[in-house]
Amino acid sequence: MSNTSLGEEIKDWVVSILIAVVLAFFIRYFIVELYMVEGPSMRPTLVNSERLVVNKFIYRFKDPEKGDILVFRYPSDTSRDFIKRVIAVAGDTIELKDGRVFVNDQLQNETYILEKTRGSYPLSTVPEGHIFVMGDNRNNSEDSRFKDVGFVPLELVKGKAVMVFWPVDHIKALP
Repeated sequence: MSNTSLGEEIKDWVVSILIAVVLAFFIRYFIVELYMVEGPSMRPTLVNSERLVVNKFIYRFKDPEKGDILVFRYPSDTSRDFIKRVIAVAGDTIELKDGRVFVNDQLQNETYILEKTRGSYPLSTVPEGHIFVMGDNRNNSEDSRFKDVGFVPLELVKGKAVMVFWPVDHIKALP
């Protein structure tokens, strides 16, 4: 093999690796990201150490909807990410009384929670540009009911959780 062909082969490898790195960065930054569930706040829907695929692209074209499970930056410390379910969106009223959730005065049928929610939350309206989120494990979740989270600004939303991919026996699409 001549020095010229060896140099060309090295150049081809370097270019290929650079393209792969740029593509990987683009995909991770703009399209999808992988996350690991930490803690019990989304049980039984998501459990500790499950790995998720999060679609970072979808909310560039539409706002989060009720029922979406999403990742957002924690308002009190934006270096941390939280995973919660959207319960109410801008303009909705939200209230928790007697362990039940009411959105726009309608009792919510929340088949994904395991136990009655302790505590209450006063009737409030979700402001424009915000969402109200809660964990599925209501009695062990730091969510919009607490001042350090509150109504989550849409600019803190990172993406929609669309799939559990690990462990393999937990693979499932998310609502």
